Amino acid sequence: MALLEVDRYRNIALVGHGGSGKTSLAEALLFKAGTTNRLGNVPEKTSILDYSDEEKEKLSSLDSALCYLTHKGMHVNIIDTPGTPAFCGPGIAAMAGVECAVVVISASAGIQVNTRKMMERAREYGLGVWIVVNHIDASNIDLPALVAQIQETFGSQCVPANLPASGGKEVVDCFVNESGEADFSDVGKAHTALIETVVGTDEELMEKYLGGEMSDQEARDAAAKAVAQSELVPILFTNSRGDVGITEFLDALEFMCPSPVTGKRRTLVDGEAEREIEPTQDGPFIGQVFKITTDPRSNIKYLAIRVHSGKLASDMALKIVGMTKGARPGQVMRSLGAEHGELEAGVAGDIITLAKLDFDIGDVLFSEKGGTIAMPTFPQPMFSLALQSKARGDEDKIGGALKRFMEEDPCFKSERGTGGELVVRGMGEMQLRTYLARMAKQYKLEVDTKAPKIPYRETITGSARNIEYTHKKQTGGAGQFARVIINMLPAERGEGYEFIDKIFGGAIDQGYRPSVDKGVRAQMVEGVLAGYPVTDLKVELIDGKTHPVDSKDIAFQIAGRGVFKVAFMKAKPVLLEPIVNVEVTVPADNVGDIQGDLASRRGRPQGQDMLPGHMALIRAVVPLAELSDYNSRISSITGGEGSYSMEFSHYEIVPANVQQQIVDQHKKEHEAAAG
Repeated sequence: MALLEVDRYRNIALVGHGGSGKTSLAEALLFKAGTTNRLGNVPEKTSILDYSDEEKEKLSSLDSALCYLTHKGMHVNIIDTPGTPAFCGPGIAAMAGVECAVVVISASAGIQVNTRKMMERAREYGLGVWIVVNHIDASNIDLPALVAQIQETFGSQCVPANLPASGGKEVVDCFVNESGEADFSDVGKAHTALIETVVGTDEELMEKYLGGEMSDQEARDAAAKAVAQSELVPILFTNSRGDVGITEFLDALEFMCPSPVTGKRRTLVDGEAEREIEPTQDGPFIGQVFKITTDPRSNIKYLAIRVHSGKLASDMALKIVGMTKGARPGQVMRSLGAEHGELEAGVAGDIITLAKLDFDIGDVLFSEKGGTIAMPTFPQPMFSLALQSKARGDEDKIGGALKRFMEEDPCFKSERGTGGELVVRGMGEMQLRTYLARMAKQYKLEVDTKAPKIPYRETITGSARNIEYTHKKQTGGAGQFARVIINMLPAERGEGYEFIDKIFGGAIDQGYRPSVDKGVRAQMVEGVLAGYPVTDLKVELIDGKTHPVDSKDIAFQIAGRGVFKVAFMKAKPVLLEPIVNVEVTVPADNVGDIQGDLASRRGRPQGQDMLPGHMALIRAVVPLAELSDYNSRISSITGGEGSYSMEFSHYEIVPANVQQQIVDQHKKEHEAAAG
């Protein structure tokens, strides 16, 4: 496989809602370019991108997949991503490997939940964006209305780059053609809008255009820059299953898709030093891991790496920050679905695959001097299940399997929750159930699940000053003695905990003061009010007393615990509960019922949009504790036609009546456990 100059590479991620045809579009591009000799088909389970058993069974992408093609002297890397909001993690991570996000929209379904979310993520991360309206062969579609909705939702810079013609059997290029027949709109007007949007990014070019001196080539040369600067979002039309618009898509990649030279430049941060990475093959090697896959049969771990600078050969040594001894990359490869072909080297602008290396998503690999490169922002997973092993002794094996899933999906987390229960968190029940089914099938590890305890937090709203506590214990031998006096003050929400030593002189020996802090921290983990971790407060150690014989580290730890509990209960303690942003998509006829149900869950409405297909999107903020049964409830209200997604928003104080119920329940459980 030949190595090209940096500006001949194109890197795109196909993103959007499930069912929009991203995988089918990728398969059509591969087939048209000659990379594959047959057209892969998702329903027939012949797709080379949805290659896992789970994906074939569900007829849906559950992970991102890499592929590539060559066209007109370009090498194009394509990342096909899942469209289900529950599996958004790999799709967001894929943005770290590309310059352009291609947002695919089904002509029949229109703008859906994940369409909006992935568009927002791409723009936030600074990528250029294309929009592809797929399935233009579907019946009962209204393309003019959809284009108007796209422009209303995402901005006037969304301009058709081609238009369907001949009843959706072909498309006409609006960049090249100043006139022509189209199924809707006007080719001439679309051509003018497209050119004016492009030249609007360059004053010199605008002057040439207004003076009638601009050539078509100059406009083409400026198109990719306009996309990279988010001044132009071209809309292209395709029927991926019917070979409509596929050649035009490939041709547009050359002049309208940002290359690594014209597109988003990554910034390398090393301490306080920052520098923009120059995408050159002559510089030192710098690459970033954005995808990890483990082959279920061989157990080999594969890393997808975007090369930002330099050239990687198999005999070089790779490091990450904090790593003293480098790791040999071994064979440099390129991925086509589940297959991996050997490469001479990995060069700036390309995406490569390495095997059997122990790195994580987001890690920056370098040969000489490295740092960090910002990843796209991932939503905090909030849907959770508590796990209990069905077989004794499997706990460590379960932990190992969950660790592997966490490595592969940035939006899947495993942790010890309140009371030490094993909790997995994700973006939705489908995601968690899929991983647990995979764990049972691949690793023969089965678990029981239940709703986990809500991750409440404890904090204070007032202050407690000059709180004294003495720990004194006398036994036959050496005793224990520690006296501490503290102030406890509230901190701003999200600030966490701060320990401040305000003792002047030697009231407490210097060596024992960290012991007080250690005791305080230990008590904060266990909680005081209802057994939940404590956050957002300050403890000032202002005085105390040391005994020359009986004082010791453990005594001051115990005193730290004791004084913290006393001060906490005097500082107006409250419980905090997690609040989530919820987006509910339901048939328009169910809007009233859903709004009423959300209100009964202490939800606060944040807005509502009407969607194509007689659907509506309802936004609200709701306490997480009120959503434990929401999946079944929304299914019941909508007859299975509704769906929802949620993301963590913030913590709020629990209402007094709800707090009292939680505290009383904790007391009952504590008394029962004590016997």
